[in-house]
Amino acid sequence: MAGLAVDTMRVALIGGSGQLGTEIRRRWTDDEIVAPPHAEIDIEDAAAVAAMLDAVKPDAVVNCAAFHNVDRCEAEPGRAFAVNAVAVDRVAHLCDERSTAFVTISTDYVFDGASARPYVETDRPAPLSAYGVSKLAGELLALRLRSRALVVRTCGVYGVRPSASKGYTFVDRVIAQARAGEPIRIVNDVTASPTFAGDLALAIRFLLERRASGLYHAANAGPVTWHAFAVEALRQAGIAYPVEPIPAASWKAPARRPAFSALDSGKLRALGFDMPGWREGIEAYLYALGLAAVPGEE
Repeated sequence: MAGLAVDTMRVALIGGSGQLGTEIRRRWTDDEIVAPPHAEIDIEDAAAVAAMLDAVKPDAVVNCAAFHNVDRCEAEPGRAFAVNAVAVDRVAHLCDERSTAFVTISTDYVFDGASARPYVETDRPAPLSAYGVSKLAGELLALRLRSRALVVRTCGVYGVRPSASKGYTFVDRVIAQARAGEPIRIVNDVTASPTFAGDLALAIRFLLERRASGLYHAANAGPVTWHAFAVEALRQAGIAYPVEPIPAASWKAPARRPAFSALDSGKLRALGFDMPGWREGIEAYLYALGLAAVPGEE
């Protein structure tokens, strides 16, 4: 990695205003983070990205930008591929030309949900939606360079919102509905690995430290249904409130979702980094919001 010091990196962060980008800026305190706003750096503008790379001369580029509204992707597949595949390919090439490490984030939606156990990196992708296909295309385009490209698949990312305009996380919505006395209905036949953005940020930093490349899964450990996840989030927030389990079939959506998309982070664990469990992820998130005690303490 060009210019890499033992303890610090200069990092160019694309899409740095979202939940993951916010946690990277918050947690990578020993690094120099350059995170231009979207108005200044659009991942689809290859010339602007090239100019930024030449000006900043980063050791690593981390791409957190994506068109990730799953149902809108179904209606706008061209846009999904432009952002999630074509633009990723261009930035990966720009980084390869400069011997700069490149990290891009992918998704559990590259799988069809037919597995009975958490997916590993060698499992065959079979996406069900335009979003999943576009993200898989981005993976393949970045990895085909056989360079310092690093693709990190994750699942159900949630983090502290940098501003009210960024929308609510799943946990936010559940807590807000309970406090408002509204009925909460959550699917109990869809299983995933919801992941706290703070844990994901630390995993990515670890992989960069190890000069890792290729494909890695990084998700909070332990498959869980969204219903059970909601129940546990309310319990940890100290809110006693019923959550009605419903089948996914009753939730009509334009895009198909995998019924089981939990990810196994064993390859990351083999390098020496253990992703916390999904319960610990909730605990860390609620602590960051000021709604829980110090993680690990009663």
